[in-house]
Amino acid sequence: MADGSRRPGLVDQHGRIKHKLRLSLTDRCNFRCRYCMPEQPQWIPKQQFLKRAELLALVTEFVHLGIRNIRLTGGEPLLRPDLAGIVADLNTLRPLGLERISMTTNGSRLAEALPGLRRAGLDDLNISLDSVDAQRFRNMTGAELAPVMAGIDAAVALGVPFKLNTVLVRGHNEQDILPLTDWALRGGMPLRFIEYMPLDAPGRWQADAVVSEQELLDTLRTRYQVERLPRSEDPATLYTLDGDYRVGVISTISNPFCSSCDRLRLTVRGELYTCLFARQGTDLAGPMRSGQPMSDVVQQIARAVWNKEAGYAAHRTPVERPITMHTLGG
Repeated sequence: MADGSRRPGLVDQHGRIKHKLRLSLTDRCNFRCRYCMPEQPQWIPKQQFLKRAELLALVTEFVHLGIRNIRLTGGEPLLRPDLAGIVADLNTLRPLGLERISMTTNGSRLAEALPGLRRAGLDDLNISLDSVDAQRFRNMTGAELAPVMAGIDAAVALGVPFKLNTVLVRGHNEQDILPLTDWALRGGMPLRFIEYMPLDAPGRWQADAVVSEQELLDTLRTRYQVERLPRSEDPATLYTLDGDYRVGVISTISNPFCSSCDRLRLTVRGELYTCLFARQGTDLAGPMRSGQPMSDVVQQIARAVWNKEAGYAAHRTPVERPITMHTLGG
């Protein structure tokens, strides 16, 4: 809106108000994490990617509609050549109500890029770290651990707030629960464990590969005194270890948190997904590119959000769709 005023907020049929937008900048990634990407991914043609001006136009409308926090995702967002420019563009939306610009990254190219991203307006990071053992990390991701550690060191040196995200997959890295926790605790780095979700290649996810929240807690209790903190709207349930250090658990499978979901997702080609488990998205780029008024696009956003389903808690089965995690974004 030309006067910068805010429209009524985005609310779904279950009364959940949306304040956070995950913005996927690319489906490309230099890692091959087994829980995210198919073995033979089908890449989106780059000419279909939202351009910087298109991203800014769409996100501006979301901010007018009450979005306060934006998280840049991928694929791997650091592979987007114009990433710093995108962050700078988003930074101009703060007078309209945008409060935070965050990014989820595998960290492998972070050391070089982070100073420029910080200057452009990036507030904080989530860094994926599935093991502190180099060989297990390689087996999980197909990549080397050392560049990720260098990225973490850069975040520490620059004072950029970050969390570490670990996806647990039985048979691959459940033995890393205690080593990772010990290492993160010693460094004073926030750590969140994430249950393996059915969002990778269709048919690959198996329930017995999930390391549940309870199993994780049982493992932590072999070394620490673990106490649960009250739930908030954050997807992670927080626990204190020995009364001080806090670790988070995102338990989508064993204890879904759908009732408090305040997030939306926009893919790199401009499709709005109202849920990680939504069977289909709403094309916003097509109407915008065809010259439809942005007021029409806003109506499509509001309609899609209103029709958002209850989430995984209501239908605890893998979702069958052509889009997978590396395209949808975390």
